[in-house]
Amino acid sequence: RRLLQLNLASLSRYPDFVAELETVSGLPTGLRRIPNLSVAYDADDAARLATFADFLARADHPGERLTSRECRRYEPLLAPTIRSGLLVEGDWSCDNRLLWRALIETGHRTGVREVPGFVHRVDSSNGRVTGVQLADGHTIDAGCVVVANGAWARQIDGLPDLPVRPVKGQIVRLDPGRLPAPSLTIRAYSRGSEIYLVPREGDREVVLGATVEELGFDHRVTAGGVYELLRDARTVMPMTAEYALAETSVGWRPGTPDNAPILGQCDVDGLLLATGHYRNGVLLTPITADVISTLIVTGELDSIAAPFTLDRFALASGRTR
Repeated sequence: RRLLQLNLASLSRYPDFVAELETVSGLPTGLRRIPNLSVAYDADDAARLATFADFLARADHPGERLTSRECRRYEPLLAPTIRSGLLVEGDWSCDNRLLWRALIETGHRTGVREVPGFVHRVDSSNGRVTGVQLADGHTIDAGCVVVANGAWARQIDGLPDLPVRPVKGQIVRLDPGRLPAPSLTIRAYSRGSEIYLVPREGDREVVLGATVEELGFDHRVTAGGVYELLRDARTVMPMTAEYALAETSVGWRPGTPDNAPILGQCDVDGLLLATGHYRNGVLLTPITADVISTLIVTGELDSIAAPFTLDRFALASGRTR
């Protein structure tokens, strides 16, 4: 419930966030304010979707429950075998690649200095951060350091023990060409699996994802992973079998024991944490930026981030920090 509240708070900040980015950078951010349609393929999938719908309703964020026919009215490309659906008006999508480019350009235009290289170690003295050491031996002095390197958080020396692990995800990008493409983001429960089909503006690309694999930093795109994604996509939306296979890729989500982010301070003064966002990295971008920047400037952690500090794992294990 607390993670949902954090997600919704971040979503509410998205319009102003992207408006500022697009104004400063002059680039699109890829935000599509189009509803998300979740669908279920068989009876078991429909039961899972109903449980999810009940959860959203209890959290005061209800969706519109749809019959099979109503689902196809919203998205005609769906298979007639779809059992049920849930339309969530405020569940938008954002093109992560366009958002990243806009963020980088905004940083360049507002005076952010970009230093190439990899951080090997965070240096500290007497419980206070003093800077970072790069892999090539160079050092950068700093009174404040933010750890925001996602799934690689545990690869930096000088940090507290961060319970962050890489969770592999394989993604397929499809090119519809001249064929019809979905107009909505489709999330599907298909015979116990979960997939999403996200149309992108402009290039008519459809992003299909994603596997969830506890294999560490395994960079391989596997035949089995791609097959399962394509199989489930075809089950839910048969037209996808006619699309061209444009790209396959692998990414690593920064997972935590409760799959919620780690935000805020730690035992080293001046060392701030912004990692462990798991599958919500793009969604939580605005709230993370606001929480961490406010913490740097004022020293105060926004109350909405209070449940997501590193301390919660020590308390859960019965240890004290």
